[in-house]
Amino acid sequence: MVNARAVVGGRELTAGSRVRLRPRGGADVFDLALLGRTATVERVEEDMEGGLHLVVAVDDDPGRDIGPRGGLGHRFFVRLDEVEPLPQDAAARKVLVAGIGNVFHGDDGFGVEVVRRLAERPVPDGVAVTDFGIRGIDLMYALGDGYRTAILVDAAARGEEPGTVSLVEPEPGADDFGGAAVDAHGLDPARVLRLARGNGEVPPRILLVACEPSARTGDGTWDMELSAPVRAAVGEAVRLIERLLEKELARDARAGTEGGSVA
Repeated sequence: MVNARAVVGGRELTAGSRVRLRPRGGADVFDLALLGRTATVERVEEDMEGGLHLVVAVDDDPGRDIGPRGGLGHRFFVRLDEVEPLPQDAAARKVLVAGIGNVFHGDDGFGVEVVRRLAERPVPDGVAVTDFGIRGIDLMYALGDGYRTAILVDAAARGEEPGTVSLVEPEPGADDFGGAAVDAHGLDPARVLRLARGNGEVPPRILLVACEPSARTGDGTWDMELSAPVRAAVGEAVRLIERLLEKELARDARAGTEGGSVA
């Protein structure tokens, strides 16, 4: 069925929606070629099993106009979990909420669970909510997409009681988060931030919503369940992020009205 309804990260995707491609096929040559590319949704299709797929045209594909009008030509079928919705124009990209973590390592999946919950709730215009898992290169590209604020969500050992939710902001221009140990899953946000700075502009405001894990993660154990204290902290983190979004969007609105930046 063509023109089915698709919702990703709390945002409805229709013909004309802008997305960034995040293929999950691993080392497939086409997936590697498409990784991080921006594309336009041409239509949403539902298969015989009820699965939804997007037909997209890659922005810088020189062959995108090959084929009859309305035909496939140079088009790609992608699953909903392989795209990151983008605001319709760069000026509208206000806040990126990035979930980080490995769902196979217990409490390390905290950030992923938080953004999953957020994606089920209404998302304000200009906000992108994305599960990056352990895909550091994807996060690096996203930090260069013109957002004014990035909120990273991750489990971080900071010496607090398990389940404690903290808000951490690095010093302007700094790449660390106050010594928070957040690299148990192999995706250290501080390292990704350094790479992103070397690749170009990054959001002027970057925040980390961190949760103290119950035990050390990434020690080779496999566990897809969050511990009780961390599971209970997911709702608190969701509410904190929603308050942050309200504050950051209001800050952005004031800056636009005054014609300058708001500290």
